[in-house]
This record gives sequence, C-alpha cells and structure tokens, in this order.
Amino acid sequence: MWHTNWYAYLFVAPSLFGVFAFLLLPLLIVLGLSLFHWELLSSPSFAGLANYRRLGGDGETWHSVWVTVLFVLLSIPAQTVLGLLLALLLNQRVKGVAFYRALFVVPWMATPIVMGLVWTWIFDPRDGALNKLLGVAGVSGPDWLTDPSWALPSVALVNVWQYSGYTMLFFLAGLQGIPQELYDAAATDGASPVQRFFQITLPLLNPTTFFVTVTNLVGAFQIFDTVYAMTDGGPSGSTEVLNFRIYETAFRQFDFGYASTLAALLFLLILAVTLAQVRFFAKRTTYDLS
Repeated sequence: MWHTNWYAYLFVAPSLFGVFAFLLLPLLIVLGLSLFHWELLSSPSFAGLANYRRLGGDGETWHSVWVTVLFVLLSIPAQTVLGLLLALLLNQRVKGVAFYRALFVVPWMATPIVMGLVWTWIFDPRDGALNKLLGVAGVSGPDWLTDPSWALPSVALVNVWQYSGYTMLFFLAGLQGIPQELYDAAATDGASPVQRFFQITLPLLNPTTFFVTVTNLVGAFQIFDTVYAMTDGGPSGSTEVLNFRIYETAFRQFDFGYASTLAALLFLLILAVTLAQVRFFAKRTTYDLS
C-alpha cells in the first residue's frame, strides 16, 4: 500500500505531524513525568507509582473532581438546550436573521479571560450591573462570586452564555441538512409541529448532537480561563475545578510530577465520558438521509 498510495500519505503527513507533536507526544511526556518527583529547580527523581498512591488519598483533588462534574452538569445541558432553541429560532426566514446569527456567535469569538473579567464586573455585589438591575426590581442580589453557594453557578452561567452561540452554529447546520420533504410528508399525514420536532428533527439531529456534546463536554472538563479570571478557584475551593487544581500544583506548588498525575486523571475522565457518549449514540445516529 505504501508503494501505490505514497502520495496520499504525503497529503495527510502535515495533519499526522500535528496529531503527534501536539497530542500524542505531550500525552506521553505527561504520563512519563507522572512517574517522577520534580520540583522544576531540581533534577527529576524516579518515584514509580508513588504519585498515583498519593492520588488515592488526596481529598482536595477528589473535591476538585466533584466540582468539575458539578460544573459540567450545570453548564452542558443548559448550553445544549439553549443552542438548539437558538438554532430553531434562527432557522426561520425572517428579516435580519444573518445579523442575529452573527450576534450570538460574537461571545464565542472572544477570549475566556476577557469575558471572565467583564462578567466579574457585572457580578460585583455593590457596583455590578446585575445587582443594580435587580435592585431596580426591589430584589437584593447575592454576592455572586464570593458566596460558595453562588460562585460555581455564576461561572457556569458565563460558560453557557459564551458557548451557546458555538452550539447554535452546529445545530443550525444540522437543521438545514434535513430535507424539507420529510416535514411536508409528515404534515400531509396530519403530524403536528410538536410531533414533527420529536419524530423528525431530534432523531435526524443525533449526529450533530453527538458532535456538540462530545466537544462541549471535553471543553467543560478542561475549564480553566474563566475560573482563573473570575474566582481564582475560590471561595473556599467552591470553584476549584480539576484543571485549576493542576495549575496550582504545577505553577504554585512547583510539584510537576504530581501535576502530571492529575493531568493523567483528567485525561482518563474525559476518555471515559467520551467513550460512554460514543456507545450511547452508536445505535441512535443516522448519517445517510438519502
């Protein structure tokens, strides 16, 4: 095959190099570093599985895993449903629809650090726009980012706001790929709009839903920038997600060996969730609409 298809390998070589250099090689390096004690300024010393044994009794790390799972549960369902609703609304032939489509994508194009700083001002308990708006309605707003009960939902809200436009783009593309003839035939048979949505739209959007949920879940498990900008992991560790815990261990405690172990744990969590999604959608997805 190499002699007959060498030119095909030549074309895919740049992509394969990118996968190796920026995915496989860093993964191998992280797995290798997880077997060492390394404080950056000293030489690495082999530790075997000591870092993994330490992980088993590390309550702070498992707390950060739980915070990460809570963040995912707070953001991904809302982000997916809101993205689908926006796509349904913006799939209509109305005046100015192109402008509204672009408008909802703008937050996704901004950097999470900048959006985090903007929302930090909005959530300010004294001078923030949100509490002032609530005050006009006679409601006393909470300390959004300094109250452990509100901090994580506030960060999740920002994530939903920023990435719903991204989700909407793919759902919109999926909706426009569904043949209109299917809706016309269903309407002729007497199917209501609700029946057409659940019997035609949702099942045929499964490939899009699969892609969106996988990419969004991977992104949510790796959340860092927004947390760093808005709460710095506080208050009282209520927003200390696993990726932030990795950052603290590596760049504040300078324990790169154990930080690599935490990174390996994050990789395994994302891998497990992704494989579960692949298995769930495998028999529920139709790609051929011909």
